Amino acid sequence: MVLSFSIFSHAQEPLEMGAERINNYLPFILGKNVAIIANQTTMVGNTHLVDTLLSLGVTVKKIFSPEHGFRGAADAGAKVNHDKDPKTGLPIFSLYGKTRRIPDSELKGIDILIFDLQDVGARFYTYISTLSLAMEACAANNVAMIVLDRPNPNGFYVDGPVNELTTGSFVALHPIPIVHGLTVGEYAMMAVGERWLNLTKPLDIRVVKCKGYTHSTLYTVPIKPSPNLPNNQSIYLYPSLCLFEPTEVSIGRGTDKPFQIIGAPHFPKNADYTFTPRSVEGASKPMYENQLCYGYDLGVFAEFVPTFGKIILYWIIESYRFSPNKDKFFSSPSFFDNLAGGPKLREQIIAGMSEDEIRASWEPALSEYKAKRKNYLLYPDFIEKEAEKQPERTLEQPEEQKPKEYLTD
Repeated sequence: MVLSFSIFSHAQEPLEMGAERINNYLPFILGKNVAIIANQTTMVGNTHLVDTLLSLGVTVKKIFSPEHGFRGAADAGAKVNHDKDPKTGLPIFSLYGKTRRIPDSELKGIDILIFDLQDVGARFYTYISTLSLAMEACAANNVAMIVLDRPNPNGFYVDGPVNELTTGSFVALHPIPIVHGLTVGEYAMMAVGERWLNLTKPLDIRVVKCKGYTHSTLYTVPIKPSPNLPNNQSIYLYPSLCLFEPTEVSIGRGTDKPFQIIGAPHFPKNADYTFTPRSVEGASKPMYENQLCYGYDLGVFAEFVPTFGKIILYWIIESYRFSPNKDKFFSSPSFFDNLAGGPKLREQIIAGMSEDEIRASWEPALSEYKAKRKNYLLYPDFIEKEAEKQPERTLEQPEEQKPKEYLTD
């Protein structure tokens, strides 16, 4: 099978999103029937991409929405129904409802599918799984695809156990670590190049790169990518604290500090922080709703994540250690295993292994992943910094208008 894959390059400054580089992809979509995978982060400056393209005369036929919906207000894990955009009248097909894969019928008459979502760089953040399934659907239906790249706010490190599950969990779809260190454009390249996808036909996919981004860039997301990731503190701590989701410990859903605090009613009453979860938009019926929880505000540690460059296991190891009922600490062992990419981490915590011992067990799989990852980077790496800049390439250069050929079986 032959995959045609074009990459649009950039100079280093200033920072500009793929979606904002309209002249780099507008010629490919004018006169075509276009569908868009989008949510509230799909912006071109202060205007939504859908509205921008319509104003430019692009024929947008429909919208596909990921987890949390087109407006990004739905609870984590909540099924999202099909809808209609009240502003444009366009149909919205949910990819987090009855199906997470685009049905063939929804791609009939579509020439190009655009993907533009702000990811946060964690394997269990489901937007990259939505991307993988969309690539498979496009290949099967001869629909071209354009990925409009955005910076990864956690793109400055790689860490965590590499997924060992083969069940196709939506939070553990491919063999990548918890913190994968890729933009969505780079992820798309790796998913194809490593043959993780079920591509039954050639896939025509183009990645419109960001301008001025490197993996050492500390990027602040201007619009929260989902209801419970409101700021950099929550985004930096998310890879570490999401592991608490299937446990008896709250991570602050239903408060003004989701993914920044941990606690429970049974935590020591001399803990330095208290909170009471309430039912709010994006967190209806949170854990320990209306109950006083004792715990810890971990937001101050977020500023050390870019320097430390590691998932912090200390908090979950110690929480398990001091749990009064360890048999119930993992409230959903199977869900925890999906988040961790297998049962090993849960078993290691139960066995009382130290963080250093657990980290040692991630090798050599993590090192092997890091080596493979470098083959798909579109931007200078956080290790290489600015030492090895990628050559400048633009659409105006004839050789760049021809897609590169990547051979698959």
